[in-house]
Amino acid sequence: MPRPMKWRKVCSLPESSRFGPLDFNVDGEDCVRMKVDEYEAIRLIDLEGFTQEECAKQMNVARTTVQGIYAEARKKIAQSLVEGKILLIEGGEYRLCEGRGNGCGRGCRKHHRGWRFSGSDR
Repeated sequence: MPRPMKWRKVCSLPESSRFGPLDFNVDGEDCVRMKVDEYEAIRLIDLEGFTQEECAKQMNVARTTVQGIYAEARKKIAQSLVEGKILLIEGGEYRLCEGRGNGCGRGCRKHHRGWRFSGSDR
């Protein structure tokens, strides 16, 4: 029997969930879909300067899980840039944190400005 899915803790949702060429409509072929937990791994490691170990602790998953999430996120960013596709950030297996003091550390940026919730974040 497989292990149950472990929810990834996310402290910061993107202020915009769509990036890429401005003259394209959103459809299946012109889009790359990034999950919210992939976005969080990019934010923590590349923007906040976390190690993969620190990122894993912040997201409440194993380091090897973060390594896979991070690799997939970088591949999607590269695909969007190189192939000129729209990058959409949506969905995934995550839960929003409850802010600093509730198990969150230095990378917590709890804010939800203008984000329309979807997926498992309700």
